[in-house]
Amino acid sequence: MKRLVALVFLLVLTPALADPPALDVTVDGTVQTPLRLNAATLRALPATELTVQWPLGSHLQAGPYKGVLLMSLVAQAVTKDEAGKNSYIRHTVLVYGRDGYIAALAEGEFNPAYEGKMVILAYEVNGKPFKDGLRLVVPGDKEGGRQVHDVVRIEVR
Repeated sequence: MKRLVALVFLLVLTPALADPPALDVTVDGTVQTPLRLNAATLRALPATELTVQWPLGSHLQAGPYKGVLLMSLVAQAVTKDEAGKNSYIRHTVLVYGRDGYIAALAEGEFNPAYEGKMVILAYEVNGKPFKDGLRLVVPGDKEGGRQVHDVVRIEVR
């Protein structure tokens, strides 16, 4: 009986003692300077806070979310642009979650010269870190379908 109690205790307590997820993300693809960012480098960048909400079952999931603008990460990696007028807005950015989930954004959505949507790679919500790593937050999405959890890669095409 003691062994059973000890086993149950370990199963319940182990997730609580687990290390928080690593906040590592790469920015690569059609860029001049691929990036590998960790928690320290992400938190050293200028932070943006957003309050957005999405329906989640019978209630709304809301922020505020805190993180780094996607535009600043793409700009830091320096996109490789083709010749021609406004070629930089032809880029598509794919954001990958560790579980294989992928969301796509056109650069024109978050580039301040065009729509300028404040898309962020968030590392906390309501002042607390996420339990599942980094999260893509796309304001204006009604259902939050592009809210990628546990982001590990940002690919510019």
